[in-house]
Amino acid sequence: MSLTTFQVPAPRSSLMVRRRIATYFVGGVEQIPGLVDALGCLVHELSVDVRDGVRESTMTCAVLLGEDEVEPLLDRLRSLPSVVSSELT
Repeated sequence: MSLTTFQVPAPRSSLMVRRRIATYFVGGVEQIPGLVDALGCLVHELSVDVRDGVRESTMTCAVLLGEDEVEPLLDRLRSLPSVVSSELT
């Protein structure tokens, strides 16, 4: 009797990579808690630029995400009423 073996590749988890995201929003300082809450992941850097007299503010951050988590995060940010746009940089 011969012994047959099969090699089944182990499922790979998505490699976690540090990614930079820029989000442009309106509504000023009051919107920051909601934006940070929507990130829902490990944030390495966070910078928010809110200027008096300027319509849009900017939040830039570096987050640790897998490839399959990028679009859902961007969609989550874009779904907020205050967000004008959100993209990888």
